[in-house]
Amino acid sequence: MGGPEDNEPPSKRVKAYCGESGSLSDSVSLREQGSCSLCDSMAWLLVSQGGDEIVGSKGIIKKNELVRIIAETLYSLGYAKTGAHLEEESGIPLHSPAVDLFLNQIREGRWDESISMLHEIGLLDETMIKLASFLILEQKFFELLDGEKVMDALKTLRTEIAPLCVDDEKVQELSSFMLSPSQNSDSGKVRLRSRTNLVEELHKVLPPTVMIPEKRLVHLVEQALDLQKEACRFHNSSDGKMSLLTDHQCGRDHIPSQTLQILQEHSDEVWFLQFSHNGKYLASSSGDCLVIIWEVMADGQVSLKHRLSGHQKPVFYITWSHDDNQLLTCGVEEAIRRWDIASGECLHIYEKTGIGLISCAWAPDGKSIFSGGTDKSIIIWDVEGKELECWKGQRTIRIADVGITNRNELITVCKEKRIQMFELETQTEKFIEEDETITSFALSEDSKFLLVSLLNEELHLWNIDGCIKLVAKYKGHKRSRFVVRSCFGGLEQAFIASGSEDSQVYIWLRVSGELILTLAGHSGAVNCVSWNPANPYMLASASDDRTIRIWGLNQVNMDHNGRHSNGVHCCNGGT
Repeated sequence: MGGPEDNEPPSKRVKAYCGESGSLSDSVSLREQGSCSLCDSMAWLLVSQGGDEIVGSKGIIKKNELVRIIAETLYSLGYAKTGAHLEEESGIPLHSPAVDLFLNQIREGRWDESISMLHEIGLLDETMIKLASFLILEQKFFELLDGEKVMDALKTLRTEIAPLCVDDEKVQELSSFMLSPSQNSDSGKVRLRSRTNLVEELHKVLPPTVMIPEKRLVHLVEQALDLQKEACRFHNSSDGKMSLLTDHQCGRDHIPSQTLQILQEHSDEVWFLQFSHNGKYLASSSGDCLVIIWEVMADGQVSLKHRLSGHQKPVFYITWSHDDNQLLTCGVEEAIRRWDIASGECLHIYEKTGIGLISCAWAPDGKSIFSGGTDKSIIIWDVEGKELECWKGQRTIRIADVGITNRNELITVCKEKRIQMFELETQTEKFIEEDETITSFALSEDSKFLLVSLLNEELHLWNIDGCIKLVAKYKGHKRSRFVVRSCFGGLEQAFIASGSEDSQVYIWLRVSGELILTLAGHSGAVNCVSWNPANPYMLASASDDRTIRIWGLNQVNMDHNGRHSNGVHCCNGGT
């Protein structure tokens, strides 16, 4: 169909509505050049109204509609001869003769005729006719201005556009162009579009029964893929990996569940770890008072980059700068240290006489930091260590977690069962009230959700974007004595992961709360987990057994070269 061997064009016309107006005359049939005959109209009615043949096993797809959207797709992809052959062979035209004539009139700039034809193409809604007329006359107005026919443009505006009473504000805008027609070329204020673009705009106004929406089949296929993705319980692969040739379904093997590396550089229990925002580094801290910076290599392996020493007490909390060039570390009721990632050098020590610091966070602009103190205050420092403000009162308790949303809200645990969200600009506050003691929390990447760990071995997910609402609960992990941390992770942060005192890592579906995996391997309590933000196939866990485990895809998931497909394509912050 439509191949190079076809010497003669099909009897049907070759559609040209995706091309430029200059080449239209050769591709318009004789039927389109004359008026729309009663015979043609009746034939169209028989096709459009009497085409009740159904295809497909569900009994819901009309053959007439399917053929028409396939034809539209062929034309939009540039296969004009093939599209025309389809119309000829099926006997199902893409458009009625009246619509074909209408489109031809638009492309040839026969504005008055095209407006009259609006009543002939099956439009019954007067509002719709007025909207379409407005678009056509607006194009006429702009083209007259562009041709320096100012008085004709003024006449069109006064006698044709204004009486439609469609958009008074737009009419005022068009009037302003009459005062300075040169704006058309100088400022770009006049939106003179091509006639092809006008057809595209008309597609948005006219009903689909009259004109098939552009790229309708592509839109339907995209909808189907989205629905398959939403129905995929373990979806953790990029949209680029979805195929039209098979139904999409991720299995558990798309979740990092196999130990790929065991890092054993710490000499005491590993309490905390966190990947950098770009996924290129992993920072870990331990009861050995040491902080280690690990680098995620291009092949997915994790290697030691720096040992950061200087803390006199175990390091309980770590947070990366927004550009991942610096790191804040906080010892247990000690000082906060700021480190340079490239050199491993300590750039500054933040401390206050008589007060131990227990938490830290970067300000959104990266020019200051927040810290929580043992006196329950919040201290704000500039990066060079100057104390800018100190908010006293019940601002925080002895929990290391502190966060700042992209809406400039400071999040702290101000009481055992209460989280405070303090809006920095307006100085207003909101609260999350829990029934159980809060042990830690984690903020989602988009700042819309807060994951709260509770003393009663539950995780609660709160929507904090606007009206605060509890949206999910996660159960199953064990916690009785220690602080056990959790995190968001996977593609679009669709999963929740948590450590546990039974030496396992627990993973749930974020939306449903269903527990889908437990990862065994550690020999001590798992204190903290972190999912690589740039690689949905990489998860790290820290344990009392003094090790860090790097989890990836199961070894059966290999690429064609026999290499492990552990998301190496994106694990180093690349694509």
